[in-house]
Amino acid sequence: MKLLTGSTSPFGRKVVVVLHELGMIDSVEVANIPTSPVKTDPAVAAANPLGKVPALIRDGGSALYDSRVICQYLDAQAGGTLYPKARLWETLTLEATGDAIMDAGVSMIYEVRLRPEDKQWDGWIDAQWGKITSAMDALEARWISHLAGPLDIGQIAVGCALSYISFRQPDREWRGTRPQLSAWHATFDQCESMKKTRPE
Repeated sequence: MKLLTGSTSPFGRKVVVVLHELGMIDSVEVANIPTSPVKTDPAVAAANPLGKVPALIRDGGSALYDSRVICQYLDAQAGGTLYPKARLWETLTLEATGDAIMDAGVSMIYEVRLRPEDKQWDGWIDAQWGKITSAMDALEARWISHLAGPLDIGQIAVGCALSYISFRQPDREWRGTRPQLSAWHATFDQCESMKKTRPE
């Protein structure tokens, strides 16, 4: 199999972390391909009609896209436990929360990097940051016990999301008012799968 991803994509990183956690990293070729919404790489477009990474090209099968689909497929292939039946809906909701933080974070970057300066809208950037902080507040208030439990896809999504925000928005302070979330992330970020997938 071959994974098309981007070197700084938080969604792609989530998939690669899953590959490490499942012991599958050596069985999948990981290809970092520069692509963007306004200049899509042909290989990415061929694998995903939406022109987005990550996309997983399977041997003899159709390509899979969207990190949630890919991660669940990989977990099923490996007989993994990242989608525990006992708390499945909570895990999927937590994954969706992490993915939403990533979505908003990527949108902030696109606004300043892809739009001409005279068309950039501070109100849009502020609205995306509002979504991120609201999600972080919810994580601090309601999800710490789940985050502290056995590893699942929700934790991986949130860990990659928080790392992406720290990477892309280093001047925006989010840790000080969320001590439990900050402490959890500081520990999770030292997992081998996270250390091996840090963007440069």
